Amino acid sequence: MSRKIAGFLVALGAFMVIEWINLGFNLRDGHETSFYVVHGVLIVVNVVLGIVLGVIGWRGLRTRSRQGS
Repeated sequence: MSRKIAGFLVALGAFMVIEWINLGFNLRDGHETSFYVVHGVLIVVNVVLGIVLGVIGWRGLRTRSRQGS
């Protein structure tokens, strides 16, 4: 994996985690329970996906730095 792609994955993972957590805090009262269930599932899945992408990118950056390039 190139350094650019690894850096992109780290940045994308961080963006996803921050953005979806922000969405969770911005949900307002007054919706049906199903609205919160669906958005809760979306938030959890996307935060986990963001963490996974960030970890893959971080490992790619660490591997490249150990190889000296």
